[in-house]
Amino acid sequence: MAAISVRDLDEDVASRLKVRAARHGRSMEAEVRAILTDAVVAREDDQLNLAQVIRERFAAIGGVELEVLPRQDTPRAADLPYLS
Repeated sequence: MAAISVRDLDEDVASRLKVRAARHGRSMEAEVRAILTDAVVAREDDQLNLAQVIRERFAAIGGVELEVLPRQDTPRAADLPYLS
C-alpha cells in the first residue's frame, strides 16, 4: 500500500475534514481514503460521453428530422499560405 503526506493543509479544511469524518463514523485518514477512492475510481455509469448526455437530456421532447440538402458546388482544397 502507498502512503502520502499532505503538507500545508489549510486549518479550515482540516477542521471540516474532521467533522466530515465524524459524521461518517471514521477517522480522518479513512475519510481521506474514501474521498480519494471516490474521486479516482471510474464507474461505468459515470463514463457517459457528451452525445449520450445530450441525448438523455432532450429525449423527453423527441427528435427532429432535418432535410439533407444536396451540395451545390464541388468542395475545393483549402488554399493555405506556406510558412517559412
